[in-house]
Amino acid sequence: MPEFPVHELLTWYRLNRREMPWRKTNDPYRIWVSEIMLQQTRVDTVIPYYQRFLDAFPTVHDLATADRQEVLKLWEGLGYYSRARNLQDAAQTVSRELNGQLPDSYKDILKLKGIGPYTAAAVLSIAFDKPYAVVDGNVLRVLTRFYGIEDDIRRQSTKNLVQKLADEIIDREHPGDFNQAIMELGATVCTPSRPECWNCPLAAECIANKTASTGQIPFKSPRKKTPHHHIGVGLIRNQSGHLLIALRPEEAMLGGLWEFPGGKKKPNENIKDTVKRELKEELGCMVTLEKELMVVKHAYSHFRITLHAWWCRLSPDSPDPSPRSSQQIRWVKPSDLSNYPFPKANKVLTEKVMKMR
Repeated sequence: MPEFPVHELLTWYRLNRREMPWRKTNDPYRIWVSEIMLQQTRVDTVIPYYQRFLDAFPTVHDLATADRQEVLKLWEGLGYYSRARNLQDAAQTVSRELNGQLPDSYKDILKLKGIGPYTAAAVLSIAFDKPYAVVDGNVLRVLTRFYGIEDDIRRQSTKNLVQKLADEIIDREHPGDFNQAIMELGATVCTPSRPECWNCPLAAECIANKTASTGQIPFKSPRKKTPHHHIGVGLIRNQSGHLLIALRPEEAMLGGLWEFPGGKKKPNENIKDTVKRELKEELGCMVTLEKELMVVKHAYSHFRITLHAWWCRLSPDSPDPSPRSSQQIRWVKPSDLSNYPFPKANKVLTEKVMKMR
């Protein structure tokens, strides 16, 4: 097994690292926020969100006491909204119970909501110089190529092996720089396709480079077919022209965000019937569909949707809507929709509606 060139990696990183706002601070809170935002999200996407979020909540106490809707509004469009809810919940714990100080022990930081092994290792190494190695997709790619590991990286046993190797080679004097360096290398040089091996500080000892197998390593078995759902939603207008929106349950997917009510189409069901059925189930009301506003396609991490949005009015004999499956419902002016945090697909609808006014 080749010896990992730690010194060469760190030298390369210090000469080539990208400028990022969270690399200009030693504040554990700010580093923590960046790591949560960076989960499954590109750096370029995160930077403006990070800056706006910390302008609004510069300390952990500010985040802890913030209005949940304001937190989610600032997160709007970043996706994976449970991250925002968990981040605020954990901030409340840190603010109330830990005097505003993020724990510097692995055992204690893992107790905070939303922090798993990866985030714990990243925050502890970068903010507190603790020698905990991170393993993300970039690290998996770099180390499987360097050591010539051909096993399926979807398998937990492969991930465990890579974690063991990372734990062994991490620089104990500069663990934060080491973790950032190996992730940076994977993001910019040891890329999934067309890696720049000629520009890599690990190339001389890298087994995949020496055996011309970077196209085969890492090996990832095919993902299962992604489910696709058709969703019917209703934009219910009242006589004043206000629209009905519903607040999703806190612990549900996209919890704490507002949406136009609706739901999943059943097999062999007409999409118009889907809208009527879903609104009756969710709100206890009956509606008349007028015309289709638009169709929106959107992909989540494990499934895709096609959203069919219809203008609706309450039927003359319909009961008043009530929140049967949401936290609350609210009639709002179309011009006020931008004040509420919506999921991405619903956000497309709100923008369309507001342009029509």
